[in-house]
Amino acid sequence: MLINTVTDPALAWQETALCAQAGPEFFFPAPGSSTREAKQLCNACEGREACLEYALDNDERFGVWGGLSEKERERLRRVERNRA
Repeated sequence: MLINTVTDPALAWQETALCAQAGPEFFFPAPGSSTREAKQLCNACEGREACLEYALDNDERFGVWGGLSEKERERLRRVERNRA
């Protein structure tokens, strides 16, 4: 049996992330579908902040990351750019 281990310490949050137990379709719903359940799971996850930081740093454009949808992450990016 192969064990999935993360070698980059910055990605260690992935080892215990709750999303790993739910499957990708949960976090990448069809356009127009609800993201409510995914966000609820994210909010219960101890890796939420690290996940969101990863998504922002890597310009993830699809799915729910760190409890935020694509549109919410784009809004956050705009606010951050305006502060700079």
